[in-house]
Amino acid sequence: MENVVVGTGDLAAHVDEALAVQALAFGLGPEEVAIRRQIVLRHLACPGARALEARTADGRLVGFVYGLPNDRTHWWSSVVQPYLRREGNDDWLDDSFVITELHVLPDFQSRGIGRRLITAITDTAAEPHSILSAIDGDTPARRLYRALGYRDLARPVHFPSAARPYAVMGAPLPLQR
Repeated sequence: MENVVVGTGDLAAHVDEALAVQALAFGLGPEEVAIRRQIVLRHLACPGARALEARTADGRLVGFVYGLPNDRTHWWSSVVQPYLRREGNDDWLDDSFVITELHVLPDFQSRGIGRRLITAITDTAAEPHSILSAIDGDTPARRLYRALGYRDLARPVHFPSAARPYAVMGAPLPLQR
């Protein structure tokens, strides 16, 4: 097993490399990658946004995570807010650090890299809790999030143009180990 180092990096400068990881991990086509490129760059310019990378010894990017303090005026919050309100969890949108994206190359999954990325980034959050959205199903990602203390706050959540429903999950910080 290759040694993988998790650390800070300039994700904006490596956005195309990161999106190549996301495309493989999440099954995205070139058109979706082009759209997401602008979204990632816009997110990374927000106050408090930060990112971590997972790289092999030879410098290959094999995973990344980024997030930012939640802002109710952001698109994601405006979409999930009615679902959270319906479940009595609207207050999770305040004082939360949002995990915006977390992806690991398929060949490097199930090695603890995703766990290392998400715990490292949330350990630096000033907010008392973290929220995220994940495909609503029994997936390795959802099992990881549950193991870290995330619980379902609202499901199913339907994002415009997303074929599959999502779940919004939240956890107090620091995450469980």
